Amino acid sequence: MPRPEVADPRSAERPAEPQFDYVEEFVRYQLSKSLGGPRGMLESALPFIAFTVVWVVSRDRTGLPLSPLYLSLGAALATAVVLGLIRLVQRQSVRFVLQAIFPTAIAAIIAARTGRAEDVFLPGILYNGFLALISAFTIAIRKPLVGFIIGAAIGDPTGWMSDRGLVKMTSKLTAVLAVPYVTRFVIQLPLFLTGHIVLLGVAKVVLGWPLLLAALFVIGLMLSKGRTPMEGSSLTSRSNPVAAPESGHDPQP
Repeated sequence: MPRPEVADPRSAERPAEPQFDYVEEFVRYQLSKSLGGPRGMLESALPFIAFTVVWVVSRDRTGLPLSPLYLSLGAALATAVVLGLIRLVQRQSVRFVLQAIFPTAIAAIIAARTGRAEDVFLPGILYNGFLALISAFTIAIRKPLVGFIIGAAIGDPTGWMSDRGLVKMTSKLTAVLAVPYVTRFVIQLPLFLTGHIVLLGVAKVVLGWPLLLAALFVIGLMLSKGRTPMEGSSLTSRSNPVAAPESGHDPQP
């Protein structure tokens, strides 16, 4: 006699995931979610916008209670904290705000110790250079970075590696996402070396989420051309962890 289906109580704790007919739709959705969407990208840029604005306003003024550097650092950190509080009040995840707070805090510590305002931008420049190298390396060894992003989203970081189609697709997507990393590093590093603080701030914003949105637009166009059915894909069983198996065994806790 077949056992009656019992709803997994954990499913009520998770927001319902949309259903996908094609692999390309699933990959596009998971990439957007992993990157935080427009709000997450804006939150990562706002602290540095605050730093640049306060620096421009205060750098030539005298009689200020603090140096322009410390005022600008305070504005950046305060902006990041306010963004985090807004998320908490709305009972939303602060994951993407933390991604802004930690780099801002690290940049503030470095700049405060060196006394050089341009050092605020150094961690971000090095970070983009690192991601550019990692992207190129993972493509070269056929384990592209985007594949790990998708794998982490479905709870199986390496299962996609056995699917040649997914490896090929995620290699192309990784190459597209690497363009903003390379562009930021190549443009911002000379500005940092020559001490152009205002131009660094402008470049940080212009080459931040707008460039990432452009990359996501290209990715969207690339994925819109494909129609790989989810059925039979290595992502199918892993992308729906709530579904109970047909064998009659309860899912493992």
